[in-house]
Amino acid sequence: MTKITISLIKADVGGYPGHCSVHPELIKTAEEKLEEAKKSGCLVDYRVMACGDDLELLMSHRTGCDCGDIHGLAWETFEAATETAKGLKLYGYGQDLLADAFSGNIKGMGPGVAEMEITERTAEPIIAFMMDKTEPGAFNLPIFKMFADPFNTAGLIIDPSFHHGFTFEVWDILEHKKVLMNCPEEMYDMLALIGAKSRYVIKRVFAKPGSKIPQSEPVAVISTEKLYQTAGKYVGKDDPVALVRSQSGLPALGEVLEPFSIGHLVSGWMRGSHNGPLMPCSFDTAHPTRFDGPPRVIAAGFQLAEGKFVGPVDLFNDLAFDRVRQRCLEITDYMRAHGPFEPHRLPMEEMEYTTLPHVMDCLRDRFVDTE
Repeated sequence: MTKITISLIKADVGGYPGHCSVHPELIKTAEEKLEEAKKSGCLVDYRVMACGDDLELLMSHRTGCDCGDIHGLAWETFEAATETAKGLKLYGYGQDLLADAFSGNIKGMGPGVAEMEITERTAEPIIAFMMDKTEPGAFNLPIFKMFADPFNTAGLIIDPSFHHGFTFEVWDILEHKKVLMNCPEEMYDMLALIGAKSRYVIKRVFAKPGSKIPQSEPVAVISTEKLYQTAGKYVGKDDPVALVRSQSGLPALGEVLEPFSIGHLVSGWMRGSHNGPLMPCSFDTAHPTRFDGPPRVIAAGFQLAEGKFVGPVDLFNDLAFDRVRQRCLEITDYMRAHGPFEPHRLPMEEMEYTTLPHVMDCLRDRFVDTE
């Protein structure tokens, strides 16, 4: 069967106003560029979306992951949108484009990338998750719960098609290494890693032998790009994205969404320097304003049909998530009451690449030895 590649690539190319949202003209510019690519046969289909101040490009094609043509198209689209943002004098225009020219692969150049090459099933539900004001490790808890926690995913207990669990690819984003870990067999060891979400990040999830899904094909993939590692300084939060397949040998749609009913604490928020609750919200409310937050996540649901996107459905636009949104607001009040104190502000070791070190440099010569 012919394989299809799904690429979700995001970048902050200008906020409107501040770090709040994406101006409609940027979406229009991106749609014009991707429509040209679709007519030329480069793309099968596309959608342009936004979460907070991030422009999100969802594309389907048949050229595989890490394709220079597709990554080049995304780069050119972000450059065109940056020019539009520059004309509108939008805030921080082009801040995620950390290179002067495209070098063949967009990874390591600023934008976040989540891609999977799959064999399209008879029915292929795919959820595109997009976050704003947080880091890649924010996906650790929900991805773990989707594919390894039987209290979240009943299918791990009662569905023989994936009762045997899944394999997780975990990256050490500081040492640039990775490890494959099987769940449930190595669950405790894996939790020892992914609980440290600022360093160990789930990159991909795979089915195990006996599954309906080919083992070579990921069933979930997350962007792991860290902007500060590329730029060498703080230039904005990473704002990760993820693609998750569901149903028929995989967690059901409701099991994929359920982990976001917690409002779990993540790093990011104001100046990338604070902890706060991750709020699942509708497309229309993905405009973080209170203290540039709290951090947001949206979920766009699609059915894939011969590589074309049927959708999206705004999956968090459901009153069933109203209570977690209320809880997030209460947590926001509580965390904000701490002001500049930890644990609202990140610990010092996690602020190495924020603007705080410049303040510390100014004070360094004033310190004297204690008696």
